[in-house]
Amino acid sequence: MAPGLKITAGTGLHKGDRDYQQDQLGLWPHPLFKQCILVVVADGMGGRSGGRKASDQVLLTAHQLFMRFSPDTDSPQALLTQIIEDAHMVIRLTAVSAEQEPHSTVAAFLLMPDGSCQWAHVGDSRIYHYQRHRLVRRTTDHSYVQSLVDKGVLTPDQANNHPQSNVLMACLGTDTPPPVSVHTVPAVAAGDALMACSDGVWHYLNEGEIGLILNECAAKESCETLIRTARERAMGHGDNLSVVVVKFENKA
Repeated sequence: MAPGLKITAGTGLHKGDRDYQQDQLGLWPHPLFKQCILVVVADGMGGRSGGRKASDQVLLTAHQLFMRFSPDTDSPQALLTQIIEDAHMVIRLTAVSAEQEPHSTVAAFLLMPDGSCQWAHVGDSRIYHYQRHRLVRRTTDHSYVQSLVDKGVLTPDQANNHPQSNVLMACLGTDTPPPVSVHTVPAVAAGDALMACSDGVWHYLNEGEIGLILNECAAKESCETLIRTARERAMGHGDNLSVVVVKFENKA
């Protein structure tokens, strides 16, 4: 990590207007390497226990593999890929009887001690990278409406309000291996913010609104504001919500 940078982080988890919580999140500092941090958000699907079992498995797999990870010798992209592939396989092997097949999205980013960041995702849980209030990059959903946006059939705003906006083209636990979309941030800088969240959060806020909240609020307050805003706009029909925010500032 670049000298003089301070890292702050916050998390938020809310069941929204659902009867049960299927989102899960993790934020873990490495026990041996300073400023090596793994963040994971998983949005489970498949009934009361099926979806939660799937998202729990993503978190368990991620934590176990991260505890054995060495940033000095191991590849960060290989770690993220293995988390996704191993969680996918275990979810398939532990399908819950008498319920839908358990599935889960995953959005994970790994901060390295040298200041770089790697991320990977499957499904429509997202990762955003902001510099102050300006969006630098975000993940592209593996969803039906995103495929229509890619083809020029829908605008992003139309996709967000489409009746099939929740239909996924890929997730963990399906019959086919999940596509793993990866990205590298060469070096984080003062003023940067990284956010991972489920669709229960991003569905109700545009990129400009998210950027303003991240720029104006501390990490924990950002999570609280994002969840509160999404809850208000859902008007009693909101999904589970999960969000992790990590911010980078110069040390005083």
